[in-house]
Amino acid sequence: MTAFTGNSDSGVVMQFSKLVRLAQGLLWLGVLAVSASAAAAAAKSASTAAALHARSWSPPAHVVVVIEENKSFATIIGSADAPYINKLAKQGLLFTDAHAVMHPSEPNYVALFSGSNQGLTDDSCPHDLSGPNLARELLAKRLSFAIYSENLPAVGYAGCAGSGGLYRRKHNPVVDWQTAGLPAALNQPFGNFPRDYSKLPTVAFVIPNMMDDMHDGTIAEGDAWLGAHMSKYVRWAKRHNSLLIITWDESDANSFTNQIPLIVVGAHVKPGRNGNHVTHYSVLRALTDMYGLKPLAEAAQTAGIKFTD
Repeated sequence: MTAFTGNSDSGVVMQFSKLVRLAQGLLWLGVLAVSASAAAAAAKSASTAAALHARSWSPPAHVVVVIEENKSFATIIGSADAPYINKLAKQGLLFTDAHAVMHPSEPNYVALFSGSNQGLTDDSCPHDLSGPNLARELLAKRLSFAIYSENLPAVGYAGCAGSGGLYRRKHNPVVDWQTAGLPAALNQPFGNFPRDYSKLPTVAFVIPNMMDDMHDGTIAEGDAWLGAHMSKYVRWAKRHNSLLIITWDESDANSFTNQIPLIVVGAHVKPGRNGNHVTHYSVLRALTDMYGLKPLAEAAQTAGIKFTD
């Protein structure tokens, strides 16, 4: 019988150790391959999900912004005189820390439209303004805009008042840019608000008259007007990738905080409350962000907010 020497034993051990290390190496390579494969699969899945989301989300087809008058958050939210508004607040997104830019009315309308109060500090009329604004930016992107003012006497009307005082130019910021070249056709009576909502412009401002906007009329009258004129649009908007935004120009005239209601309802809006501090500039920034437009003036310094999922 042949005996194994010590050197032979040592060689066998060394060979065995090499085999063990080789097996360990192969095992780690397998683990790494599986991990890499899993990571690649996860990345592909995430990429596919992102692509599907990108294809499924698109900017709102239409946004209607209704501007009411001179009421605070506490006056409207929870009020028995505003059942329709409070119904919308529950259906949509309610901002609980929204604020006007200043007092009185006119500078707030101008700020929401252009990103600046344009140096205005009162409700004087007329003013001929120039410079960037929401309508001009939308038109430059081959999108559309119009303002629909209740009791506006005629398309493009530039007077300071009309229809026995029910219409007031101070609540219509668009007309202030007509002399600077903004088309008069953007300045429409509310009677021309399309009944076929698919024919609405990309963004529309709606200005109720001095009674229906709660300035001279009651909260109940303003609430009833919204229910009568916007409820059909809200139902349509939810099915057609569109939004309704209801805001107020300012709160009660003697309010120091100038806190106002801000409600967004429509397609892809998750119902709830948002406690972020927002202003008219925030709303304007949200609109320009939606459509890939250049942020305007003070709105460019405002953090963007999202209305939809």
